[in-house]
Amino acid sequence: MEVKKPKVLVLVGPTASGKTALGVALAKKLDGEIISADSMQIYKYMNIGTAKVTLEEMQGVPHYLVDCVSPDEEFSVAKYKAAALEAIEAILSKGKLPIIIGGTGLYINSLTLPWDFQKKDSDEIIRWRLTAEAEVLGKEALFERLKTIDPATAQIVHPNNLNRIIRALEIYELTGKPKSHFDEETKKQEVPYDYVMLGLDWDRETLYDRINRRVDLMIAEGLIDETKMLVERGYDWNLTALKAIGYKELKPYLEGTSTLAEAVTILKRDSRHYAKRQMTWFRKDDRIQWLKMNETRTVETQVEEFLNLVMPQLEPINESE
Repeated sequence: MEVKKPKVLVLVGPTASGKTALGVALAKKLDGEIISADSMQIYKYMNIGTAKVTLEEMQGVPHYLVDCVSPDEEFSVAKYKAAALEAIEAILSKGKLPIIIGGTGLYINSLTLPWDFQKKDSDEIIRWRLTAEAEVLGKEALFERLKTIDPATAQIVHPNNLNRIIRALEIYELTGKPKSHFDEETKKQEVPYDYVMLGLDWDRETLYDRINRRVDLMIAEGLIDETKMLVERGYDWNLTALKAIGYKELKPYLEGTSTLAEAVTILKRDSRHYAKRQMTWFRKDDRIQWLKMNETRTVETQVEEFLNLVMPQLEPINESE
């Protein structure tokens, strides 16, 4: 007799797509608790620039993996997976539905695909050499190499994301196979939960308008002061946290080399580009069921549409023993 896996709901979408409000509404309807899958909302003190969910927005729904590490702490995908699995078990033990919400594709895949972070697929010497090559030749040269040996991975890695470029090249040098090969292999293996995956689908023009308006709101709510506070606390611009979209774009303005208007224009552009990369990532995942979004429907209407779509897959919802 086949053992039924516990259900876990996953809600994905690009930045500014309305995941927070819809996720909380779903959690209240389904007696769920939320696990964040956002690689920047994990950091303390970074509230405005990451659009971190507020206590008011939570509406009493417990949230996990939000506001839990300092900006100078490294938080790898492996650490995320371990913490998220622990949170899933804690939620299931209460007889509630775990709901994973976010736009960080690596975090989502670390849970929904059987990635094994214990395997020996890294080598510090290779990584050091590739880093040194990037300093001499430029990261563009390494990205061109990646496009040659692993075009599938190069398509979803930003040319400026040196860490991921080096990681993909490192895997190839160690195994002789591209990272995309292992990504495909993991899809064939088993995971301990039955993930029901939903995505928010906006037309591009509307999404980009939402992003532009969100950036304006962030500036009005005090993003500049928040960024100044982080720097004054001693957090370095080279930290992963401060390289996040929303902060790095303000560095030239705070250092007096650009105007605020120029910084805001770049921030809007970078945010739109990031949303495009997020959708490119998620569109490749055929497990995701998409719901068309628009601004004429209320959150309540959207919740009903989602429930109609997924309830047959969620029933029976997890019950405590």
